[in-house]
Amino acid sequence: MSIVFSRHVTVLAPLTAAMLWGGMYVVAKWGLSVVPPVTLSFLRVALATVVLLAVVRATKPARTFTRSEWCRFIGLGVAISVTLATQFLGTALTNASQSSLLTVMTPIFILLLGVILLDEEVTRVKMAGVVIALIGTALVLSGQYDLSRLTDTNLGGIVSLFTASLAWAAYTVWGRDLVRKYSALETATYATAISVPVLLAMTLVELWMRGSAIGKNVASLSFLLGLAYLSVFATALAWYLWYKGLEYADSGTIAVFFFAQPVVGSALGAFFLGEELGPLFFAGGLVMAIGLYVVSVRTKV
Repeated sequence: MSIVFSRHVTVLAPLTAAMLWGGMYVVAKWGLSVVPPVTLSFLRVALATVVLLAVVRATKPARTFTRSEWCRFIGLGVAISVTLATQFLGTALTNASQSSLLTVMTPIFILLLGVILLDEEVTRVKMAGVVIALIGTALVLSGQYDLSRLTDTNLGGIVSLFTASLAWAAYTVWGRDLVRKYSALETATYATAISVPVLLAMTLVELWMRGSAIGKNVASLSFLLGLAYLSVFATALAWYLWYKGLEYADSGTIAVFFFAQPVVGSALGAFFLGEELGPLFFAGGLVMAIGLYVVSVRTKV
């Protein structure tokens, strides 16, 4: 496989994944008006698993995994479940500025875990790119949210969001060896499948605590289309693409592209929901793009 192709995959795969996650900002608004958050996560992941398993069975040979590999798959599935559950809980307990800024801690956690667990190298160029992208993202968010409300502290919400970021970082880093031994598709598929029963248990608890069932609007066309986007594009395709980048580059490099998520989310919010974009959005987006460029052009594949 050519170096040029590998470099393009390294950049485009995780960047596309982050952009698809940015689209969740709009779609989730509709979905959460019909079903509670953990229930929506379960439906999203369950349908994504069906899609991923169908693709794996059609394109990949049957595999036999060792006990240690199954343990790692289980760990990845649990990381997915913890990420989704704590992310929704944290978002509910904090304000928008807190949740947005804490979510972008994910690349930092990935970078740190990559160094600690995988002995990955953090070059000066990569660190510079990360810092530039972080500054750009912070500028975007400061233009979208009232950062003075960062002092409206809810410790439980902050801990939940940090947990979500750390869990996704663990999912990224712990999956590297499986991705490179088998494939991004197979690793994402089996990890996602394992998260389904965990999320089902969480869903049953959520519905019991709320004393409610799924409403009639769950059969509406708008909800089904939104769920299709969340399942097929923001989960099955995005999680595969995120791991695809990991086939060619280290986790610290892939992590930087996560910064594109809130920028895309803000842009789509303006387009579909009529939210305003100030000058800081465009200035921050440009700075973030420079950070991504610095990392991508100096990545060795």
